[in-house]
Amino acid sequence: MDKKAIEYHVKGLLQAIGEDPDREGLRETPERVARMLEEVLEGTAYSNHDIARMFGKTFEAPQSDDDDNIVIVRDITVFSYCEHHLALMYDMKVNVAYIPNGRVLGLSKIARICDMAAKRLQLQERIGRDIAEIICEAAGTEDVAVVISGCHSCMTARGIKNTSSKTVTAAYRGKFKSDKELKNIFSDVYGG
Repeated sequence: MDKKAIEYHVKGLLQAIGEDPDREGLRETPERVARMLEEVLEGTAYSNHDIARMFGKTFEAPQSDDDDNIVIVRDITVFSYCEHHLALMYDMKVNVAYIPNGRVLGLSKIARICDMAAKRLQLQERIGRDIAEIICEAAGTEDVAVVISGCHSCMTARGIKNTSSKTVTAAYRGKFKSDKELKNIFSDVYGG
């Protein structure tokens, strides 16, 4: 990320909206914004494959008499920025389920995958698809479901200004795509 270019353009943006970028309250704003963008858009530096490798720590799955064990992690909080308006997507809850294929991911790795996939200029639909793709690779399974619920400031703070709206998106892979009963089990757990 080119922080010096960001600083230059933020200063120009401040001037373009009629502000004085040299006044006390704004003097350090370009540098602050550059540091913030480096942090909140960290995922931009990595491909889905890179993220799967970074957070792909797995452990042998417990043995059972059936192979229908499901791992579900719900209410993972993330935020992102809409690529259309650079507006904040907030109060986002990610619910992830997968069927282990001999290995299980460390639970914190699932949350880290969700966080890193969201740290890009994104669409909520793509965040879900990216998380599903990364979990498939990291866990070594094709059976993954991701449902996200979130608010978008491009709808709540501007335009229609509908402050109560939430957007829900779902990405299903493998058995979650084809098995309605399995999809319903997941939906019952996360409250969908």
